[in-house]
Amino acid sequence: MLVVPWAKAGVGAIATQAWANTSYGPRGLELLASGLPAAETIAQLTNEDEGRASRQVGIVGASGEPATYTGDECFPWAGGHTGEHYTCQGNILVGEDTVLAMARTFEQVTGSLCDRLVAALAAGQEAGGDSRGQQSAALLVVRAGGGYGGFNDRFIDLRVDDHPQPIEELQRILQLHKLYLFPPDPKDILTIDPGIAHELQELLTLTGDYQGPITDSYDNVTRDAFRKFSGRENLEERWFEDARIDRVVLEFMRQKVIGTQ
Repeated sequence: MLVVPWAKAGVGAIATQAWANTSYGPRGLELLASGLPAAETIAQLTNEDEGRASRQVGIVGASGEPATYTGDECFPWAGGHTGEHYTCQGNILVGEDTVLAMARTFEQVTGSLCDRLVAALAAGQEAGGDSRGQQSAALLVVRAGGGYGGFNDRFIDLRVDDHPQPIEELQRILQLHKLYLFPPDPKDILTIDPGIAHELQELLTLTGDYQGPITDSYDNVTRDAFRKFSGRENLEERWFEDARIDRVVLEFMRQKVIGTQ
């Protein structure tokens, strides 16, 4: 069930919170797509909603303009903070420090958007978080053609619905998502030299994919065995037809094979 995060590539992102009016998600994206700025989108959504006093919403348009709204009847502490290309808000929080810590961390942490977002969540929790404790967390990042196979814009769409440490669990499954669906980082691409070929043949022997001798050569038989392993482990996004290997895949093989012995 979609409640909080909504986004569309080239349009913007919306978070519907508190006693959420989930129509703010699709309706808000429609308004953004029509050219309405984030602040005016919030104004139109709330003006049309008799329950606006209990609503909370944050919007960032595709051009980066942020806006946040917290109704007067949201349970305290409730409020939001906006900055360059972001907005964060919450309700029933321990205090304002939670939101300020999220904002500060998002601004200071470097790296990809997904890592900055999760770091901000973790900082908010460290600063007090929800006064009721922890239960769920979600991460939604959209990009045109960013979904599996390029068929939709769901670049990252992860959620943890019920967990004692949901942010840590979200971070764990984000790392799995990166392994299986992110393309290789150019700096991690290695040429398969005799040393790596030797290790591959040993590892693939242990997985049962290679039955030949250890020749230190990345020949067709070894390549076919490695292709079989990569396909079975859903690592096709990191596969190369030539004599190259992703360092991340090699480390995954080491942990999977040696870690089970």
